[in-house]
Amino acid sequence: MSKKSRKKSSKTPSGSSTAKKKPLKTRASTQASGAKTQPASASKSGKATAKAASHKAASKRLKSSEKASKPSASASAASAKPSSAKSLAEGQKAPAFRLPRDGGNVVTLQDYAGQKLVLFFYPRADTPGCTREAIDFTRLKDDFAAAGTAVLGISADPLKAQEKFRDKHSLGVPLISDEQHEMLEAYGAWGEKSMYGRSFLGILRTTVLIGSDGKVAKIWRNVRVDGHADEVLLAARSL
Repeated sequence: MSKKSRKKSSKTPSGSSTAKKKPLKTRASTQASGAKTQPASASKSGKATAKAASHKAASKRLKSSEKASKPSASASAASAKPSSAKSLAEGQKAPAFRLPRDGGNVVTLQDYAGQKLVLFFYPRADTPGCTREAIDFTRLKDDFAAAGTAVLGISADPLKAQEKFRDKHSLGVPLISDEQHEMLEAYGAWGEKSMYGRSFLGILRTTVLIGSDGKVAKIWRNVRVDGHADEVLLAARSL
């Protein structure tokens, strides 16, 4: 074989390899065009996902702004209009109530129908003034019973605190827990207080005497503890 023939034959394989590379380019270009022309559904799905994520983020921002615009419980309590201390007047029908008491039982106004009832509202269990007041009413419990009068103590303390208060000082009068301030507000024992130049909402030390007819016979507001239980007993005996 001549040198020219060998040169020609050597070019032919390279030529064929070049021919084989062309389909590879075609496949590559097809893949590239396929990447560009993905199904519309896949494209829409991606957009929908992005839109949902955007909507979720916007929703979170909205909730966050709503939360920021809402005042906290303490802030709303400070700015809320307090219950009027004169919302309940003597001669009116006593507001009904149904609340838990120490020991786990439930107390209602109806439980005392036909008899006189003393309700003393105190700010907080086991504080000095409230302790003296509860002890005084306990001391006179039998005298109140002789006058046909029941006695109940009410505060916003939870039942556990009331029971601890009862056990610590051997209190003999039922203690009602009004954590939601429903009864306190109904009887005008929840309102604005001030201390050291600061105003806030809280329990106003109040006592209410209800007659056997179910009407409010007498109300004591801004109670001073010393001698108060004895004064209430005299009023109950006079009914």
